Amino acid sequence: MPVIRPADALVHELHGARFVSHASPRTGSRELCAWRGEIPAGTVAPVHTVSREEILHLLDGELRVTLDGRTAHLTPGDTVIVTAGTAFGVENPGERTAVTWVTTSVGLEAELADGTRISPPWAR
Repeated sequence: MPVIRPADALVHELHGARFVSHASPRTGSRELCAWRGEIPAGTVAPVHTVSREEILHLLDGELRVTLDGRTAHLTPGDTVIVTAGTAFGVENPGERTAVTWVTTSVGLEAELADGTRISPPWAR
């Protein structure tokens, strides 16, 4: 039975945020990925379009998310479903780090507005 302890999670950093990967092919998952996202206060992540559905659940702090030009303010307990092909932006307007739990399927890619494609290591 694969059990991933906090000390065994893989840590990645990108665009000022921290991604703590708990479930991915690197840790034994074949189909799904799950990670804790830590988004510092004042962080504005670049808008990107995702290739697979992604579920983001806010555990602590606050976030402002934009999906295809529509913006919503999230507080703890809120969940966002980002469908494949959606332009997705995240920012933390709060005064402390926002903490999220995110899931997707293996192979997620993101395309930035300038056409740059990213295959995040926590989702492969």
